[in-house]
Amino acid sequence: MKRFGLGKTHKLCSKTAIDRLFSPHALQPSSTALAYPLRAVWGQNDDRVTGEPVQFLISVPKKRLRHAVDRVTMRRRIREAYRLNRHQNEPTSAPIDIAFVYISDNLEPYSRVEKSMQKLLQKILSPS
Repeated sequence: MKRFGLGKTHKLCSKTAIDRLFSPHALQPSSTALAYPLRAVWGQNDDRVTGEPVQFLISVPKKRLRHAVDRVTMRRRIREAYRLNRHQNEPTSAPIDIAFVYISDNLEPYSRVEKSMQKLLQKILSPS
């Protein structure tokens, strides 16, 4: 039953890793993909030796959703979609950092968020 759990080791908390992910001058450039209402930014993190092979963060900007209740609701929907769909594609051998950024100005239903998450995870985690 613990297979679907998301613990602290799954979350991207390192400030340097987050800065490297969004930095335009990084040694290894990040990749991006858009599947409305989510945008994903990801990159390999060869410096990480502990934790899960894939770590993620979720960002729901205050500029998009003004009310904290709405931001929390969208964060929960995105986290749940990630939690249920992350096992469909096996990650590559190198550790990957992923940031999911919410880009819609309105609350989107869970079904739409889940479809978007499935598209993004397929693009990120499938070998190409």
